[in-house]
Amino acid sequence: MRNNFEHNLIKGRIAETIFEGMFRDTKKFTVLHSGYEYTESVLAQYRSMVVMKKVLDTISKTPDFVLITEDKQQVYLVEVKYRAEIDKKDLIDIATTISKNWNPSYIFLVSKSGFYFDSVNKIKESGDIKELSKSWVVQEIQNKYKKLAEDWLWSHKD
Repeated sequence: MRNNFEHNLIKGRIAETIFEGMFRDTKKFTVLHSGYEYTESVLAQYRSMVVMKKVLDTISKTPDFVLITEDKQQVYLVEVKYRAEIDKKDLIDIATTISKNWNPSYIFLVSKSGFYFDSVNKIKESGDIKELSKSWVVQEIQNKYKKLAEDWLWSHKD
């Protein structure tokens, strides 16, 4: 029997890889990793220090990526999620949690129905997430990564 936690962790990492590759391919952004998993080994040693606990709790909720526009005028914090199906309550919960410490920020969602991208504030207000706009990533690049998602995510049973 497959371990569901590990299964979902792997799918989440694949979603992050899709996001990173897709936005790098646009050549409109610098894409930087910023999630806790990239600093965890260094920070874990301080987890037991009460004074550091609040800081470490905040860092543990850091969005996965920083997008910097080519002209260096805009910076976006982005949390990447994989969900086979979009659940509005789950989406609002994620947006609410992220916005407490990281506002403004965005959510990029990989789903069987496509790619989605929106600000946490708009998600909280509307309870919905917009499809990834072609102004962010052109259709040709989206199609390339949709094929990868089909091969690596959607062809496997959730």
